[in-house]
Parts: sequence; structure tokens; C-alpha cells
Amino acid sequence: MSEAPDSSTEPRPVRLREALRQARLEAADRTGVVVDLRDAEVARLEILNDALDPLFAEIPNQIDLFDRGISQGETPRLWIDVVAHVVMGRDKRQYRFVQDTRNGRIVLAESHETGAIVKAVTDYVARRMVERERAFSVTREQARANAEPRRGRFWPFVLGFVLGALSLFGFALYESLKPIHF
Repeated sequence: MSEAPDSSTEPRPVRLREALRQARLEAADRTGVVVDLRDAEVARLEILNDALDPLFAEIPNQIDLFDRGISQGETPRLWIDVVAHVVMGRDKRQYRFVQDTRNGRIVLAESHETGAIVKAVTDYVARRMVERERAFSVTREQARANAEPRRGRFWPFVLGFVLGALSLFGFALYESLKPIHF
């Protein structure tokens, strides 16, 4: 009798995506040690960008808050939206997730681990989507509140107009019935 192979001792098949990720990490580590640190930053940001693909795939198409992409200027950045982006720390191995505000730039998360930054970006995206929903619901409520009083103002206007016309007619009738004295 042959026994079924134990699934815990079998090596798990390596997916191509994981192998590519590992190869990129190794290349980024080698590049980080070599002269061109900027390429290492871009490579690490590309790794994070790939890790964020499942998150952004879940966002409905009608929500256009987020515009993700890597800018390769003097300081490479992975933009999440107009005000939030990920940059590499001073050691070029640490991710720094920051948001620009009216009062300056705030650091939302820092980590050497891609997973920690993915979680921070996921939380940020969720908060932004809730803010958007609340803004739209407040706008709808305000529109309803502004529309209701207008309907309530029409009938008092008509009543005032009719009463004014009747009082003018009554006054003209009263004046016409008075005797004229010379």
C-alpha cells in the first residue's frame, strides 16, 4: 500500500509573481549597495506599487479620488492621490508614507516592510472613501433642506397676494360709495 504524501512536507509551488518579487528585492538590495541609489529607490517603489495592485483593483471605477503612479523626479515618489505619496527614507530601504496638509507634511507610516505600508495605504484609502461618501451625503441633505423651504414659501406668497388685491378692491369700493362734499 502506498501512503498519500503528507501535504505539510511537500514544498509549496512558488508562483511566478512571488519569484519576480523576490528577484526585484534582490536586485534592489544589490543596487542599494552599489553607486546608483536612485534606481534602488525606484525599484523598491515599483515593488510596493505591485503590492498595491489588489487594493486598487477593488476600488469602484466611478471613484476617481486616487491617481497612483511613480514620479521619477529628483526624489522618486509613489503617488497614491494628489496629497499622499510614498518616498524612501534616508537609508533608501525604509518606506515613508506621507500626506501634505495645510499645516505641512505629516508622516502617516514608516516601515522597512512592504506589508506594513500596504496596510497603511489601505487604511488611508478607506478613510478617503468614507470622507467622500460623507461629503456626498451632506451635499444631498443640504440640497433637500434647501429645496423644502422653497415649496413652503409659495402658498404664503399667493395668500398674501390675494389678500392684498382684496383689500385694494375693498378700499376702492369704499371710496367710490362715499358722498362727494364740495
